[in-house]
Amino acid sequence: MRLYINIDHVATIRQARGGTDPDPVAAGLLCERAGADGITAHLREDRRHIQDDDISRLATSITTVLNLEMACTDEMLAIAERLSPHQATLVPERRQEVTTEGGLDVAGDTDRLRNGIARLAARGIRTSLFIDPVPAAVERSRQLGAAAVELHTGTYANVFTRDGPESSALAALREAARRARAVGLAVHAGHGLTVQNVAPVARITEIEELNIGHSVVARSVFVGIAAAVRELRLAMDSARPPS
Repeated sequence: MRLYINIDHVATIRQARGGTDPDPVAAGLLCERAGADGITAHLREDRRHIQDDDISRLATSITTVLNLEMACTDEMLAIAERLSPHQATLVPERRQEVTTEGGLDVAGDTDRLRNGIARLAARGIRTSLFIDPVPAAVERSRQLGAAAVELHTGTYANVFTRDGPESSALAALREAARRARAVGLAVHAGHGLTVQNVAPVARITEIEELNIGHSVVARSVFVGIAAAVRELRLAMDSARPPS
């Protein structure tokens, strides 16, 4: 299972007072050396954390792969076409939200998503859609031409402490992952995952990639970002069934 570290909230700390520290690109390089398989960054339309210069420097500095999270807008598509990240993950954006909450409206925004996926594919950029773990969203993602889906694990993460690992939210993730693999989609997952709750998700064999950020940055305040990545990597790998 691949681990991509989202370094957005390193930039959040920097933007709290401006300046250049801490540098999310330097954080990305440390995450790679600690065992991350890729770096994820979300260039939001309002530029609340990651900035254009961060994305440009990440694209030329990291030694693994860059997963660019972005809204499906002409501005963001043009940036992706210029920088050619390994992967673009299309996500919803709502200005009032603190962080991305819920999956794309793949049923109601089909033309824009289909055209965006086609533009990215024409430049050799692999496209993933961030969706809620429901069968209809999986099916529509395949019809739109995506190569992968990232299953939103936020509901699972929110009920984990109350309901334990065997929740209905986890069952929904299992079923969506099975369905996605059956129709030929690669399966990713992320949102709200931590060292404490990642194991049940890591045991879902169809899921091949996790995108995790906030919990790593939060833990790094106490132990450093490299140690936080290694702790998470160990929790994932220990839970993963033998191949």
